Amino acid sequence: MLDTELKTLLGSTFVLYTKVHGFHFNVEGENFPQYHDFLNTFYTDVYATIDVIGEYIRTLDAYTPGCLTRMVNLSIIPEQERIPRAELMFEELYADTAKMIELVVATFDIATSVKAQGIANYMAELQDLYSKKQWMLRSILKKARA
Repeated sequence: MLDTELKTLLGSTFVLYTKVHGFHFNVEGENFPQYHDFLNTFYTDVYATIDVIGEYIRTLDAYTPGCLTRMVNLSIIPEQERIPRAELMFEELYADTAKMIELVVATFDIATSVKAQGIANYMAELQDLYSKKQWMLRSILKKARA
């Protein structure tokens, strides 16, 4: 059960990484330098989690998915085949980070229930990572001060 959840997390992380990296390549607009830098940091942070997730799957004596098709099939994050304008990119990433938070919280709960404390601790770290990304995206998208 925990290995299945981690495989979903791995696939979702691969798709999110690919999406953010693609947005990084293609973002345009008057805030291009800031957006480009933000997306660079975002995809770098997401990429750094991939190996850790894969290794946790292996600690459970399960095999990680080994091809992109399988990653996409496992993912809760939809691919983006188009190149949206910057605001739509950030709206999509905001929704994606909400999905990632839900997934890591669910994985945390399963890890805790089977006393896999190391995995649970890492899920807490990922929740913090995606919560911070969501806050930054919300700040980018904000139109006016409350």
